[in-house]
Formats: sequence, C-alpha cells, structure tokens
Amino acid sequence: MLLSELVSTAEEVTATASRLAKVDALSRLLARADADDVPALVGLLLATPRQGRLGVGWRGISALEVMHADEPSLSIGDVDAAFEALAGASGSGSAAARTDLLSALAGRATATEWDFLSRAMLGELRTGALGGVLLDAIARASDRPAASVRRAAMLSGDLGDTAVIALTGTAAELDAVGLVVGRAVLPMLASTAATPTAALEVTGRASVEYKLDGARIQVHRRGDDVSVYTRSLADITHRVPEIVEIVRGLPAHDLILDGETLSLDEDGGPRPFQETMSRFGADVSRELVLRPWFFDILHIDGRDLLDEPLSIRLAELEKAVGEWRMPGVVTDDPAAAEQLSREALAAGHEGVVVKGVDAPYAAGRRGKSWVKVKPVLTYDLVVLAAEWGSGRRQGWLSNLHLGALDPSGEFGEPGGLVMVGKTFKGLTDELLRWQTEQFPSFETRRTQSTVFLRPEFVVEIAIDGVQRSPRYPGGIALRFARVKAYRPDKSVADADTIQTLRSLQRG
Repeated sequence: MLLSELVSTAEEVTATASRLAKVDALSRLLARADADDVPALVGLLLATPRQGRLGVGWRGISALEVMHADEPSLSIGDVDAAFEALAGASGSGSAAARTDLLSALAGRATATEWDFLSRAMLGELRTGALGGVLLDAIARASDRPAASVRRAAMLSGDLGDTAVIALTGTAAELDAVGLVVGRAVLPMLASTAATPTAALEVTGRASVEYKLDGARIQVHRRGDDVSVYTRSLADITHRVPEIVEIVRGLPAHDLILDGETLSLDEDGGPRPFQETMSRFGADVSRELVLRPWFFDILHIDGRDLLDEPLSIRLAELEKAVGEWRMPGVVTDDPAAAEQLSREALAAGHEGVVVKGVDAPYAAGRRGKSWVKVKPVLTYDLVVLAAEWGSGRRQGWLSNLHLGALDPSGEFGEPGGLVMVGKTFKGLTDELLRWQTEQFPSFETRRTQSTVFLRPEFVVEIAIDGVQRSPRYPGGIALRFARVKAYRPDKSVADADTIQTLRSLQRG
C-alpha cells in the first residue's frame, strides 16, 4: 500500500468530528491494506511507531534541507524499513547515520507525506484516531464483534497484531487471544471519588486497599524466568533485581501479578514518587531498594483468573504472595473503609482504592469497579509549554502551561489537548534544572518568554478544584494548581480529560 493512501485517509479523519465517519474511513483503509503493512499502518495512525523510540527529535527533523518528491511513490513497507533502520542506529556515528536516513526518507516523500511522517515520528498527529476509534474500525473492517477485538487488544497489548489477527484470521483465532505469561497486558484502571463512603456507594461490598504513591508494576513468572513491566508495558526487569528475586521465591511456577512498588526511607515511610521512578530510568543502584506490594493476580499455574470475581482472585493472591500483598480489608461498612483510609494516610500513603468484590479484571479499562480516593484532588495533565522564570528563577524554564485531553473534539481537534491553566508552584530547584535541560529537545517553537513543546510530558497536578474562566478554550481554569510529580510511566493518552475537569464545577 502506498503511504499516500494512508495520508489521504488521515486527512479525511482529521477533517470530521463524527466518530462514525472516522470509523468508516479507517475501516475502508484497513480493508484495502496488505496484512504485512497493518502493524506499521496502525503505528503510524496512532503516532506510536511499532519500533518504539526512533532516536529522532524535532531539532533533527527541522534542520533537514531536502527537496521532496513531486509524486507519491513511498510504500508503507518503505517507511517501516526506514523506521527500523532509525531505531537500530546506535553507537559512534549514530547521529550522522540518523540524519542520512531521515534525509533519504524525506527526499522520497512528497511535502504532504513528509509533514505526516514528521508528526507521526514526533507523536503529534491529531487525527482523533485514538485507540477506541481504531478498535471500532478494525472490528468493522474484519466483521468481528467490537468486544472481541477490544479484548484481544487488551490481552495482547498490541493493537497492530490484533488488527492482523482480526483481518486475516478466523473468529475463533481472535477469541483465542488470551493471557500469555511473559507478554504484558494493559492494566485495569480506576475512576475517582471524594470519600471512601462515596466509593462504596458505587461498588457495593468491596476490597478497600492502600493507594500508594508508587509506580504500577506487572510481574510475569514462568519458572525462574521473571519479567517486570511498567504501567505503559515497558520492560524494566533489568532495573529491578530485588523484585525479580522476591517473585522467584513465591510458591508457584507460573504467575502474572499486578501491583505497585516504591522505596521506603529509614523510618519505613514512603520516599517521594520521583525517587522510585529514578530506578526505572537509570543503572541499578542498590542504595535505593524497591519493595513490591501486589494487589491482584491474573494467572497462576495454568489457570487464567481475569474473568473470576475479585473475591476469588484475592483468595488466590493471598496464597501466592503472602506478606507481599497490599494491605486492605473487605467490607461494605463505610466506617471500616474510612478507618482504613485514615490508616493509609497516617502511614504516608495517598489514600485508598475501593474495588468491587464481584468484578472481573477489565484489562485496559477504566470503569466503576475500581474507585480511587485521595484527600487531595490530583489529575494527570500534559505540559504544552514553559515560560522563562524571573527573580531567583531567572534562566530556568518555570511556569508550566497545562493541557487536558479532549478525545471527542468538543473544544478543538478530536484527540487534541485543551489548555486549562498554568502553574509554577511545587517546582523544586531540582525540577527546574531538569526542565531547563530537557524541554529544549522537545521544542516546537518559541517566543521571547515561552518555549512551546511537543506533548510528551505528563505531570501530576494537585488542585483545589476548577472555576469558570473565559481565559482558556475549555471555559475553566484550575484553582491553586501545584506540581506533585512528573509521570514518565504515563503517556499522553493516559491524561485526564477536559470533560472530567469540567465535571468538578459547582453550580
């Protein structure tokens, strides 16, 4: 398939706010595509190349000076091969090699194709073709039930591979996609409530568990082979040998566990989230030891537990992990839930998660079966820009422009970001220094006062609420926003939506 067909479809999808029209256009594209092209095609549509990081930044792309082709000739396969070479470039001379590869690709692409490829490589496509829309398009193109496609995608963790199975395999082969020990699946997610009592009203009888200010982990074990994955399914096994050692000592042969990890200080209290995350992106240091807490089990010794109620999974979890289980209590008594929340907060943790005991494990879904309760309202937002500081912050990138996800396109392009406020509060000198070093590599443009960024940085922001404001397109502004922590474990697709923030308005 020619790249120009994909680009034309992306333009068609971008031009409409209708979800049905998007699904229709994408399904027609998928139905025409060769099976070998589908994984790369899906990666391009989602601006997440199947090769992962390509080692390509805005500066490298903007510095290219090439003449583009007059007529389209690039195929999806050509682009995929070029991305493969970019991702594989390493060692001495790799920067020059990437420049040569980019120049060659840009020279073969038309101007329109190169604009599309540049944005795909930088994660800046705003077609509104988010995962949910593309899932529906795959279902329509393959004439398979949307629920079957969605489940296969969640359990395989790869939408491109799921599309290939749906489009070329049988219905039975699609339904057969299941848990595989050693292959990460998308984690189940939680909604929010103001109090444990309010959460219980949603879930009914529930397991009320500590909510740590830690990092989500998913651990797979087959015999002595242990793999540890982050929330975004990145493999961090080599970074966390102490967790690997603990799981190898558990009384089972095969396991898939869901949990959190963090580091404790000398008094047994939790260290800041950023210290825990530093272990995921640096060489192993035994000076900062991570401890796991497991709160769910998806598989044990040949038995899948996804569709079992939480009550069954907790019983199996207790037998499998013992002392490494997350503290909690099963109750329908609001007083007991409130008491556990007070205990969690007193121990220095964030709050509690309330989980309905009758619910199955809904991989990759955010529903009402799990409800998190934290005393401070926190939301994951995206850094759109940063302003140069003044006074003692002179020379540092400081005041952050914050955006929320707009999946429906209610306030702009579907799948885009809408600005909801600014803040410089909560930024330590260490974070200011880090921002100033890192942000210029992600710059898209700048003014005298502000550096505008590609939307790649997710930051957890604490707020006291929102208020009506004509200043921002979404009609609201954050009240007393302050930075809690950057969340490198989350992608832009995990950010909170403008609709969620608007629901906080009173009156």
